[in-house]
Amino acid sequence: MEQPMFIAILAIGILILIFIFFYFIPLNLWITAIFSGVRISIANLIFMRIRKVPPSLVVNALINSTKAGLKVTSNEIETHYLAGGNVNAVIRAMISADKANIALDWKAATAINLAGRDVLEAVQMSVNPKVIDTPPVTAVAKDGIQLISKARVTVRTDINKLVGGAGEETVLARVGEGIVSSIGSAVSHKEVLEHPDSISKVVLAKGLDAGTAFEILSIDIADIDVGKNIGAYLQMDQANADKNIAQAKAEERRAMAVALEQEMKAKAQESRAKVIEAEAQVPQAMAEAFRSGNLGIMDYYKMKNIQADTEMRDSIAKPPTKKE
Repeated sequence: MEQPMFIAILAIGILILIFIFFYFIPLNLWITAIFSGVRISIANLIFMRIRKVPPSLVVNALINSTKAGLKVTSNEIETHYLAGGNVNAVIRAMISADKANIALDWKAATAINLAGRDVLEAVQMSVNPKVIDTPPVTAVAKDGIQLISKARVTVRTDINKLVGGAGEETVLARVGEGIVSSIGSAVSHKEVLEHPDSISKVVLAKGLDAGTAFEILSIDIADIDVGKNIGAYLQMDQANADKNIAQAKAEERRAMAVALEQEMKAKAQESRAKVIEAEAQVPQAMAEAFRSGNLGIMDYYKMKNIQADTEMRDSIAKPPTKKE
């Protein structure tokens, strides 16, 4: 019983050793590399395992680059992989750029990839330009008519400006700004509708692709719609505002007039109260004058005659009232 168990344990141990041997010494990859014209040593493949770099990734990348006539070393591939880059995307991008006669070396391609850009898509856009549709851009001409336009921007990637250059959002924002400026400078909206290509010419002349990762090839106005009469709306709003101001001023003047009228009534009532008070003191003054001898009977009758004469004159001077 002990001998068969020993043989089984020995067999398992041998299998484990064989697995470890072929794991750290990938002979199949080495043979594939040799027959593909890639010179790489077994020791280098073993060290890749130790550095936790997939040897198959490096060998396949070297085979693809060698077959395409590119000069890339295993050390460069390992460095880019350990930096977190996408080795296969970089190799495919360099092969595409080489076939399209676009200058793209390993250093520039890895820098673009590590910057978070899709280097393969960038090369493809350099060969096949991309068309970007702008969102509806609203602008107002000098005659107050609102225009809503849509444009199609054809761009091509500028490989040399891809690292550090602005993206599509900046291009769209600048194109929208140029469209608004062009429509806003037009005297009439009819001019824009008759010659929409004038917008493209003005926008292209501004050099909107400066500082971006793209080269603007063309800007085409796809559609222009007539919106609201903004000038009329503004005039109506201004007229309503002027009316409200005038009403407020008129209300202020009316309030001041009412206040002044109330003040005059108060003064008149105060004056009448003083007159009544003075008239109430007349009999007392006359009685005192009689007692003191300053006023005689004849003087009193003479004063009454004058008073009666005055009242008669006042009644004659008043116009007769109409009887209903």
